Amino acid sequence: QLAELGRLLEKGTVRVVIDSTFALAEARQAHERAARGHIQGKIVLTVA
Repeated sequence: QLAELGRLLEKGTVRVVIDSTFALAEARQAHERAARGHIQGKIVLTVA
C-alpha cells in the first residue's frame, strides 16, 4: 500500500497539504495550533 501511495504522490493524484511546520522542540506550539482548530492541512514536526 505504501508503494502505491508513493506512485500516486509522484503522479500528483494525491496531494499532501501542509498547514504549518514546527521544529520538534516546538511540539507544544504545534499542539496548541492543532487545538485552536481551523487547520487547512497537516502540521509537520521537523527533526534536525
